[in-house]
Amino acid sequence: MLHKIPATELILNEDGSVYHLQLLPEDIADTIILVGDPERVPAVSKHFDKIEIKKQKREFITHTGTLGSNRISVISTGIGTDNIDIVLNELDALANVNLVSREVKSSKRELNLIRIGTSGALQAEIPMDSILVSSHGLGLDHLLWYYDVQPDADVSHLTAELGLDFLKPYFYQAHPQLLAKFNHQSIKGITATCCGFYAPQGRMLRTNTHSQNLISNLQKLVLPQGKITNFEMETAAILGLSKAFGFKAIAVNAIVANRITHQFSANPQACIDKTIAYTLQSIF
Repeated sequence: MLHKIPATELILNEDGSVYHLQLLPEDIADTIILVGDPERVPAVSKHFDKIEIKKQKREFITHTGTLGSNRISVISTGIGTDNIDIVLNELDALANVNLVSREVKSSKRELNLIRIGTSGALQAEIPMDSILVSSHGLGLDHLLWYYDVQPDADVSHLTAELGLDFLKPYFYQAHPQLLAKFNHQSIKGITATCCGFYAPQGRMLRTNTHSQNLISNLQKLVLPQGKITNFEMETAAILGLSKAFGFKAIAVNAIVANRITHQFSANPQACIDKTIAYTLQSIF
């Protein structure tokens, strides 16, 4: 007998859609672009040949349509790994749970998740306005430790190297089939994912931070997979949860700042637009 998921665990709206995204299974394509900023959704979907579906609840906006012969969705997640927890769980429910019976489907649907976001470089040689594809994600939050999924490498030693005694980092790789789609026009690197924008990314305004050497410590790290090239607030969680759910995932970053040289892009929107176009050209 199949396990029935209680209403308190999988909350549905009156129309049968999942609670936060307010989507039905037929509303999403197998290939989904994830963006943080809701205003970035139309910046992606304007490239579609046709838009079939437009839905919104809170910060979660979804456009689904076609690009050539391919069906594709773009969904805004909002900022941070807490929102990634919501979005990926509800996407998995849409793909792999019968929302009427509340039972897990015997045949699983594999989603391809591609994050497009802005990011700050952690190495001086990374050019401003470049495109960086995340080969791996280093989680500096704690989201994935709430899940029973094995990290792709043990990075527990980084707690001491980063000078953050409260930290338990995790590490996941992008799906190799998706990584292979992105050519020499982009840089490949390890993306660190932070749980906030200010102190968790080494910014200090009116209060002191726990570690005033976070940026330099991240810059100096060398893992067997390479240097830490950049950081943002979602990638590692997307890669880790995708492994848990059996999805393929990758992240593509528009480098709009360099935290080592203290530069910020003169035209970040142009960099974002370039990154969107490059991603859509690469994935199909």
